[in-house]
This record gives sequence, structure tokens and C-alpha cells, in this order.
Amino acid sequence: MKKVLVLCTGNSCRSQVAEGYLRYFAHGSAEIYSAGIETHGVNPRAVAIMKEDGIDISTHTSNHINEYKTIDFDYVITVCDHAKESCPYFPSMAKKFHYNFPDPAKAVGTAAEIAQEFRAVRDMIKAYCKQFVKENLIRN
Repeated sequence: MKKVLVLCTGNSCRSQVAEGYLRYFAHGSAEIYSAGIETHGVNPRAVAIMKEDGIDISTHTSNHINEYKTIDFDYVITVCDHAKESCPYFPSMAKKFHYNFPDPAKAVGTAAEIAQEFRAVRDMIKAYCKQFVKENLIRN
């Protein structure tokens, strides 16, 4: 079974959303993990925005990349430039992917405007994850 790690700065939002969608689209055909180069806890807005789309990430935890040193990943996906540039050496033969998604946690404005930014980023991550699974995990 393929192993996928989604890596972000704080493992609080973008990587959590990606983990949720990768699990959903892979239908158990891969082991999906997420981690950060720091841990900031799971963002409650990310949990709420995923719930709107029928995916429960409320039991996810914010994990540090060092927790996964012994896992031989097949794929590592960085979802922000900071993680890609700041990631400590990670001994792995994993195929690496990168997409710099905007950070919705930095959104400002009214509650509705911030929620809309979370939805927009969620939808970008959803499309990316669906395509990633189709091209790399599910073989027709």
C-alpha cells in the first residue's frame, strides 16, 4: 500500500484539509499522513469548512514531521512554500510534489469573508487531491 505524507508549516489547516480529501478520494487504497515542520493544532475553521463538504477531520491531530522519520513514504506533498524551503532533511526515496496553496488562516475581514477564503482554498485543495489520487494512487 502506498504511503503519502502531506507537509505544511504548522499542520493546522492546508495539510489537514489535504489529508482529509486524500483519504476520501483514495478510498483506503493508500495510507495518508500529514505533518508540519511545527505543530499549531488543528484549525477549528478548517474542521468546520470540511464538515460543510461532508468530511470529518475533527479527530485529526497536529503532528511534527519528526514523528514519521521511520516511515518510508512513496509520496511527499508540500502544500506551502515555507514547508518546502524549511523542511529538515527527510531521508526518503519519496516522489516529491509541491503546490503553494494560499493560507486561509491569514485571511482578514468579517467572519463571512474569512469563511469564504477558507472555502476557496478548500476547493483548490480538493481539486488538487482528486487529481493526485487519480494520477498516482488509483490505477484504472
